[in-house]
Amino acid sequence: MSDDTDRTVELVRRSLDPATAGPFEERLTEQAEWLRAAIEGGEMNSPDFAVGLEMEVYAVAEVSDDSGDPDDDAGPRLTRLPEEVFESAAANKELGLHNVEINTDPSVLSETGLDTQAEAIRERTRSAREAARDRGCELVLDAMWTLPPTDGAMPYLAATAERDGVVLAENMRQDPRYVAIDNHALRRGDGESIPLSVPGAELEFPTILFESLATSIQPHLQIPSAAEFPAYYNAAIRTLGPVLALSANSPFLPAELYGDIDDPRALVEATPHELRIDIFEQSVNRTPNAKVRVPRDIGTTAAVVDRVLEDDRYAPFLREWIDGGTERAGLADRIWEFDHKRGTYWRWLRCVIGGDRVDATNDERSLRIEYRPIPTQPTVADVVGMQALVAGALRGLIEADHPITELPWSAAESSFYNAVEDGLDAELAWVTADGERTDDTGIIFEELFEHARSGLEAAGVPPDDVDGYLSPIEGRWRERTTPSSWKKGRVRDALDGGADLAGAIEAMQREYIARSREADAFVGWL
Repeated sequence: MSDDTDRTVELVRRSLDPATAGPFEERLTEQAEWLRAAIEGGEMNSPDFAVGLEMEVYAVAEVSDDSGDPDDDAGPRLTRLPEEVFESAAANKELGLHNVEINTDPSVLSETGLDTQAEAIRERTRSAREAARDRGCELVLDAMWTLPPTDGAMPYLAATAERDGVVLAENMRQDPRYVAIDNHALRRGDGESIPLSVPGAELEFPTILFESLATSIQPHLQIPSAAEFPAYYNAAIRTLGPVLALSANSPFLPAELYGDIDDPRALVEATPHELRIDIFEQSVNRTPNAKVRVPRDIGTTAAVVDRVLEDDRYAPFLREWIDGGTERAGLADRIWEFDHKRGTYWRWLRCVIGGDRVDATNDERSLRIEYRPIPTQPTVADVVGMQALVAGALRGLIEADHPITELPWSAAESSFYNAVEDGLDAELAWVTADGERTDDTGIIFEELFEHARSGLEAAGVPPDDVDGYLSPIEGRWRERTTPSSWKKGRVRDALDGGADLAGAIEAMQREYIARSREADAFVGWL
């Protein structure tokens, strides 16, 4: 094996060594104490709201049928990305060898800030796609791959090697952090497999790589005032259900992962609109307290520090293992172990303390909401629309002193998981501007879009630009169709036409890929 693999194995063994827990926890405690004081002293306040985005995508490559006969393997198939693709500044490495992450630098939420974000998403997606195309691959904006490599989905996800007691998933990026999390998850169970149970499939995987079936986008919103942060955070929890219902895009696994399906039409009805949620939760929820879930409300901003500190420990690292302990003065170095643990605090909403500098007046000392449940969307316009919806709605609800946080936390949690199951048909929960509890989705989405508009306009975004950002998402509600319901409909139609389940899913996915290349937004498909 390579020197890089030797180093990865060494670091993972050190992470799993029980002796690491003591110094790791000591540093966490000291860093958490410093952070609480810094937050309470106003050191993490910033002048402006700001926005940013992370987006994960996957790669396919065309497989030709040289025989001229019908061939199930012909057409686009999942593929590993050559290393040269990542020489593009737009393409960052992610968990699977088939994954790319495309990020934007943060910008102030202002008249031009969202336009800056939109242009960055467009340009970096274009650049990353060109780099992939030059190597015979295509990047797909989608939330779950269903066209496996020619060798099959299970062989790809299950391929492993072992070195000195460390399991190495052969199609996982051999980043020490990923491998440590993987091995920690395995040791939290029977040491041999991790189960996945969803409608139509009861599976066992030898690593957490099946998490890489799914991809997501994660909008970030910087909140200027620590004193006001809890209001935004708690309001954001209440929006999770409606936003996920609008964005749902992952109803199917690769067909070969399903068991014997006697009634494929029943599977189409039973499968959640957002399988991604189940996949992520089941892949890493291996500790006594679930790490992937809807977070509880916070009463103070410093509580976000306590939440990370109290979370079950997963794959600890010490800073000097990575950078040799070189002394630097930045915030990231001051809270290195805390930030490492925050990276395994996998709630569907979390606070990021610090991060990239925004501009001359907004430095890395900041408080950001990272909004995590949204699946990757079909087009750049849809991605931009979801980012604008989240940022605008959170700012608009709080600016209007909306009573949304009067909705009980348990109702918000149920609303979220109802959206996972049923998408736009879910029973959602809301409190209206008049303080009335409602499950009327017409009222819920009317208020959600109304406050998204008012929040963006309060930030100085011109009304015509607001229309442009939000109309692709508003169109989904108007048409009562999301990417997941479109996918279900296409599979249902193919089954009615005589296709088997595998043929129906593959035909849907190929059409999705073709349309996502061409349309400005998903609503243009309808």
